[in-house]
Amino acid sequence: MSKIESLVSWFSGKAGVIVALSGGVDSAVVAYAAHRALGRGALAVTADYKTLAQEELESAKKICNEIGIRHRIISYSELENEDFVRNDKNRCFYCRSELSQHLINVARSERIDLIVDGTNVDDLGDYRPGIYALKSNGIRSPLVEVGITKNQVRSIAQCAGLSVYDRPSNACLASRIPWGQRVTAERLARIEIGEIFVKQIFGAKQVRVRDIDGTARIEVGQDELGLLLDKAKLDDLISKLKSIGFTAVQVDPHGYRSGKINVIAD
Repeated sequence: MSKIESLVSWFSGKAGVIVALSGGVDSAVVAYAAHRALGRGALAVTADYKTLAQEELESAKKICNEIGIRHRIISYSELENEDFVRNDKNRCFYCRSELSQHLINVARSERIDLIVDGTNVDDLGDYRPGIYALKSNGIRSPLVEVGITKNQVRSIAQCAGLSVYDRPSNACLASRIPWGQRVTAERLARIEIGEIFVKQIFGAKQVRVRDIDGTARIEVGQDELGLLLDKAKLDDLISKLKSIGFTAVQVDPHGYRSGKINVIAD
C-alpha cells in the first residue's frame, strides 16, 4: 500500500476529524487525506493568532479551496499571553498549549472527538516543545503514525495536485526573535514586512528576517545566496528595512537553517 493510501486508510472509519491547518504542505497533505476519507466529516481549522503571517493565512485558504474541505478560521491574540510574550525556550509549548484549547473548543462545538496536526517523522529530530504540548492535549499526528517523512509529504502533495507541494517550510513570525527578547506587535510587523521586501526585491523563496535587538539579520536559502550579491538591490533593501524601524542590517553568509535563532540566543 502506498503512503498516501495508508494515510487515507488511517482516517477510514473515523466519525469525523479536525485538522489543524497552518498553510504549509504537511497539514495540507493531512487535510487532503482526511477529506478523501471522510468528506464533510473533515474540518480544517486555521488559527489566526496574530503571529501568523498573512501569507500563511492566504495559503491556508487556497489549500482548502483546492481540496474542497470545510474550513474555519479562528482568531485570538497570542500577544495577550504573557508566557508566550516573555519568549523563553518554551515559547512554542505555550503557543501550542493555547492553540490546543481553541481546537478542543471547536471540536466540542462540532461534536468531533479527533483532532490531528501535520507533524511528520522528520520533525521529531529537532527541539520541538510545541509537539509535546499538542500530544499532551490528545492531538494526534497521522503522518508520524503512518511513518511519512518531509520528502514523502512533498511527493504526495505533488501527486495530489496541491500547489503548495514545493512551498518552503515556515514558522510563526515570533520564531524570528531570539529567546529572551520580548515578542511585540511592532517587531512582528516589521519582520513580516521585511520578509516581503526580501522576496519582492530578490525573488527569494526561503526567507527569514531575524530581529536581533533591532538589527535585521537576513537569511535566504543556501541555493539562493547568490541573489544577495546584487549591490544595488541590497542597498535598496537596507534602505527599506531601516524605514520600517530596523536600526541595522546584516546578511547571513551561511544562509537559512532551521532553528538557527535558538543558537543565536544561547
